[in-house]
Amino acid sequence: MVIQVVNFNLEGIGHQDYLGATVDVAPAFNDVKGLKSKVWLSDEENNVYGGVYTWENKEAMEAFGESELFTNAVKNNPNFVNLSVKSFGI
Repeated sequence: MVIQVVNFNLEGIGHQDYLGATVDVAPAFNDVKGLKSKVWLSDEENNVYGGVYTWENKEAMEAFGESELFTNAVKNNPNFVNLSVKSFGI
C-alpha cells in the first residue's frame, strides 16, 4: 500500500466555497481504481487544504496522478495554488 498526501492553498475562493465543491466532486472518487480511502483535509486558519489517499499500490497512485479527475480537479484548478504531492510506502 501507498499513502499519498496532497496539499494546496486556496486562492480566489473561500472556505465555504471549497467545502461546497468537495461535496460535488466527492462521488467521483468512488470509481477511482486502486483507491482504498480518501480523507479530506481542511485548515481554514492556515489556508491549507488537500487530502490523504490510501492506495492499493504505487501503480494505482501514479495512474490517478495522470487521470482527468486529478488533472482537472486539482492540478489545473486555478483556485488551488502551491500544490504539494508526497507519497509514502507502508
